[in-house]
Amino acid sequence: MSVRRLAKEQPASFAFNPESLEKAQWWMAKYPAGRQQSAVIPLLWLVQKQEGWVPEPALRVIADMLGMAVIRVFEVVTFYTMFQLEPVGKVAFVQLCGTTPCMLRGAKDLEKVLLDKIGPKNHVSKDGKFSWEEVECLGACTHAPMAAINDYYYDDLSPQILAKILDDFAAGLKPERGSYIGRQGAAPEGGPLTLTDPKLYDGSAAKPIKKLPNAPEAPKKAKEPTA
Repeated sequence: MSVRRLAKEQPASFAFNPESLEKAQWWMAKYPAGRQQSAVIPLLWLVQKQEGWVPEPALRVIADMLGMAVIRVFEVVTFYTMFQLEPVGKVAFVQLCGTTPCMLRGAKDLEKVLLDKIGPKNHVSKDGKFSWEEVECLGACTHAPMAAINDYYYDDLSPQILAKILDDFAAGLKPERGSYIGRQGAAPEGGPLTLTDPKLYDGSAAKPIKKLPNAPEAPKKAKEPTA
């Protein structure tokens, strides 16, 4: 497991905005009295959605809200790699999958695009809008190569497509997420090759259930007494 540390530069303080605080209180109320510490992951996620990352002062705020030691919150936030411990791009944070299927399908070519348009990985661009990192297996191997950008997956990418997506983000647009070759779910390129008969889904292929020989009769429902 990689070593995860808090960023060297930290803000002086942290506070939930009204909307995030309302959601935090909603999460805390889901647990019985004395069990509010179970809300630590949802609260950390709210911090990240508000700030883009999880600053150290937020750990202390959460610890006070949940009545737990700060070190316990620290243990959680450093264990789960979904929490970003350093600032990320405010417009687009790209997580490029570099595991074997994506690597074989062109992840290295996508990396060149990110280096050219954003700069070195694990660093925020000069304008503060973009950053990227390489991650291991985002669970979309059939769509390789792919990347997660902010909250969504962008699949079946090429260098040209990724460059266009980044340009769209820079222009304030919202690029279409999902497969860029029109893939249906996890089906092969070009569409499904099996289970294509419509009769499998409209019920016409279903066979009537035959009664087994010597099967006992179903008990008759007793009549309800009348007044």
